[in-house]
Amino acid sequence: MIIGRNRRPSSVKSLSRSAVHVWDLGNHFFVIMVEEVKNSLQELLSKVSGLYSVIITDRDGVHLLKVNTDKAPEHAMRPNFISTFGLAVDQGSKLGLGKTDTLICVYSQYQVIQMNKLPLIVTFIASDSCNTGHILAVQKQLDPIIASLALAVAES
Repeated sequence: MIIGRNRRPSSVKSLSRSAVHVWDLGNHFFVIMVEEVKNSLQELLSKVSGLYSVIITDRDGVHLLKVNTDKAPEHAMRPNFISTFGLAVDQGSKLGLGKTDTLICVYSQYQVIQMNKLPLIVTFIASDSCNTGHILAVQKQLDPIIASLALAVAES
């Protein structure tokens, strides 16, 4: 949730650094309550059995928010892995099937679900036995968070 957009960073100095995150996007500074958002994402991890990680990135794979358990595979959370979603979306559009909304990849031990929320990408990493439908149903709960972050990133 965006709580302020200011032209001068001095107006946010009084806020606790552990509770907020400031992105310098050109001449604007966006202050987002990181702890509140992380708590919401952590709650999602506990609700969906087998869900190991929720990562919100830009289209280049740069992490904006990440919440994970100790079971999350570190190699799948790297920006170079997450950024390949853009390449897959581009290749899929060449098939003439329309815009790609969600990409689901199931591996021997994990599944990776990536949602296209341009300019952001939401990545879920889960066990191979996790109910994919539960993860897809979480999308509506994340929409307000994603909309706030997308607005901040889009204006940069």
